[in-house]
Amino acid sequence: MEIEQQLKIIKRGAVEIISEEELVKKLDESRQKKRPLRIKAGFDPTAPDIHLGHTVLLRKLRLLQDLGHTVYFLIGDFTARIGDPSGRSQMRKPLTKRGILKNAQTYKEQVGKVLNLKRLKTVFNSQWFDQMSVTDILKLTMHTTVSQMLARADFKKRLEKNEEVSLLEFMYPVLQGYDSVVIKSDIEIGGTDQIFNLLVGRDLQRDFGQTPQVIITLPLLEGTDGINKMSKSLGNYIGVTEKPQEMFGKIMSISDELMLKYYTLLTDEDLDKIKKMHPKEAKLRLAEMIVTQYHSDKLARAARDEFQRIFAKHQLPRDIPVLQITGPRRIIEVITESGLTKSGNESRRLIRQGAVIFNNQKIKDENFIIDCSGILKVGSRRFLNIEINIK
Repeated sequence: MEIEQQLKIIKRGAVEIISEEELVKKLDESRQKKRPLRIKAGFDPTAPDIHLGHTVLLRKLRLLQDLGHTVYFLIGDFTARIGDPSGRSQMRKPLTKRGILKNAQTYKEQVGKVLNLKRLKTVFNSQWFDQMSVTDILKLTMHTTVSQMLARADFKKRLEKNEEVSLLEFMYPVLQGYDSVVIKSDIEIGGTDQIFNLLVGRDLQRDFGQTPQVIITLPLLEGTDGINKMSKSLGNYIGVTEKPQEMFGKIMSISDELMLKYYTLLTDEDLDKIKKMHPKEAKLRLAEMIVTQYHSDKLARAARDEFQRIFAKHQLPRDIPVLQITGPRRIIEVITESGLTKSGNESRRLIRQGAVIFNNQKIKDENFIIDCSGILKVGSRRFLNIEINIK
């Protein structure tokens, strides 16, 4: 494939490339020498599940794999013990080694839904950092200055608010940058909130006598609320392992304005063609495409049919789970214990928002007692057929 065509594929959806001239040179050398480029992407295993926000980066990695390059999927099990401060207003709580390894294993299983595992090398940065002495690690700090760190946007904001920034956090960009030295990465991809760390990697590679990596930054994908970056902690995420109907419904809940960004970052569709479609039909197509990617075409069609059955025809789902209870129960207990929500706090929030309905009655009291059989609806897509047996 011609370099110009490769560049067009790589640039789609990208925010910035540092630098495009260097990227063209690396692509040309790779083709001439028949040497795959080393593409680095770092992941701190801070949460066990991958959502569509993560797949923006994963999809770009897959495109580079399809162009013949090798992805180094770096799991920052060592740096996760520190906590990445990027884009945060306070220090992230470090994870335990056990929690890190558990999340990392889940990551490895889920990335196979997007990446070509035959062109993937999974590495853990504890492999080299655990072997380094305190002296070795401290020597790395010689390659950066305090003034550089203080210029970092998130550190600067916290200092202006008289909030603490620990020396430990200063170390994070240095360690991430050294990962690039060890891997000898040609290209590193990350979100726009990672730009400082990626630039440190370039500086360290130069200091260690390597050709600096090209940086490609990608936009952060807003979640279903249309405001905040997709995040499990904010509850606005769409997980790649979610059930097809849940995934389909969440995608249909996003705004028409956000839909085009989802098309750009999560599909390979012709955007000019999408812009000519009716927004509702375009969104249905988007939801079906994404469910197909992570499940199957058959399940995606079924999810679409079920969605239209419920929301367009105002009918109940065909297969509503049945829960049998003995005696009256508080509605918040039923919602939480049945798994319709992940926690009591989420149940309370939905009840306060008026998103809980029992037998066509909107419930706003968490102490409401269910004392008869009926249909419980939580949110717009979760249903439960309650059968009560009073002895």
